[in-house]
Amino acid sequence: MRISSIAKSIVAGLAAGATAAVTAVQDGVLDTGEGITIVLAILGAWGITWAVPNRQPPQRATLPRDL
Repeated sequence: MRISSIAKSIVAGLAAGATAAVTAVQDGVLDTGEGITIVLAILGAWGITWAVPNRQPPQRATLPRDL
């Protein structure tokens, strides 16, 4: 299964934003500072996911067909 970098960054941003949002609305009020924290969490997750490349699949050894 191959997942693109874009799909991974979207999921990472949603997870980070949801986590920050749940923490921010514990008191029932979302103020400006909490909104900025949510946005920075999303942008940070996107940036980290973009910076780390996908791992390359291992090279398979092939046997000669002369056997």
